[in-house]
Amino acid sequence: MRITGISTHVVGTPWRNLTYVQVHTDEGVTGVGETRMLGHTDALIGYLREAEANHILGSDPFAVEDLVRRMKYGDYGRAGEIVMSGIAVIEMACWDIKGKALGVPVWQLLGGKVTDKVKAYANGWYTTERTPEAYHKAAQGVMERGYKALKIDPFGTGHFELDHEQTLYAVSLIEAVRDAIGPDAELMLEMHGRFSPSTAVRLAHELAPFKPAWLEEPCPPENLKALEKVAAKVDIPVATGERIHDRVEFRELFESQAVDIIQPDVGHIGGIWETRKLAATAEAHYVLVAPHNVGGPVLTAASLQVGFSTPNFKILEHFNDFADADIKKVVKGAPQVIDGYFHLSDAPGLGVELDTDAAAEFPQQQARFDLWADGWEQRKPKGSK
Repeated sequence: MRITGISTHVVGTPWRNLTYVQVHTDEGVTGVGETRMLGHTDALIGYLREAEANHILGSDPFAVEDLVRRMKYGDYGRAGEIVMSGIAVIEMACWDIKGKALGVPVWQLLGGKVTDKVKAYANGWYTTERTPEAYHKAAQGVMERGYKALKIDPFGTGHFELDHEQTLYAVSLIEAVRDAIGPDAELMLEMHGRFSPSTAVRLAHELAPFKPAWLEEPCPPENLKALEKVAAKVDIPVATGERIHDRVEFRELFESQAVDIIQPDVGHIGGIWETRKLAATAEAHYVLVAPHNVGGPVLTAASLQVGFSTPNFKILEHFNDFADADIKKVVKGAPQVIDGYFHLSDAPGLGVELDTDAAAEFPQQQARFDLWADGWEQRKPKGSK
């Protein structure tokens, strides 16, 4: 079997463009991959056009390791977010092809299942007025859908510092959410790399009474010493990793022991097998894995293949029941959350199929997501009120 070409399809919303890539073969088996780029969608498509000619055409889709290595190192330049995301969409499509050709789900090819279900946590649910009352109601809605975990960034446009008034307001939002979801549901606290170490530590202590399940990206990800400073002064588990695009770059993070949960994005770190390799290294350091997942149904399905076959897999992020829920229409067999969990599927490959006609109903947009702008959490079209 050989790859005869690729086709790209961009599904657009006001705040995110999702790039779907189909990999076609001479035996008629087609695989699909997906990633979400922030402001770099056209750059990704341009890279894939060159990579198709240089590396992908004529390749054996079963030889995933060889193709990934050629794409990563064959152009000599150091691979960053765009290249690793391009590798990821091709790589997961090749796993999809392999599973379909062999008649087995991808998780079976990764060593088999270690669990029948993967816990989900909701994100994108607080696209509402930023008040305790509105957040309380929205959080109740998440629980009513069966979720047992959710994540929130309550810090508005906070950057490095958060003054006393803003701190009290953030605390009031978290208090309202915890009241809505009860004591047993997991509440993930997202900081989006906003704060200086001292501010992050202060806020962690302010919010500790509400039992956060983790503290995510407390400070900008470029400075590992800053993260170590936070980890040394808080009792809440620390999570990070969504903006690291090469598993090799996790080495110093593991050595620092400043992180309890890593959050690689399967769509940015080179795909399914790269994530599974990283998870094995994390296991050796007693670190859990909870992938970043702001993608649609294909990226969710790819992340679940890792989840079902990985002993130290904690939980998977899910936006698609809340923000842009209609995009689930572009995929047949989209993973569903039932009673707070994704349940094991025996469908071959990734278990999903891209509906290109449905995808065409969501054309690419000038998507914009600015975490430093007022009202960012509402994810509305640019210029709307």
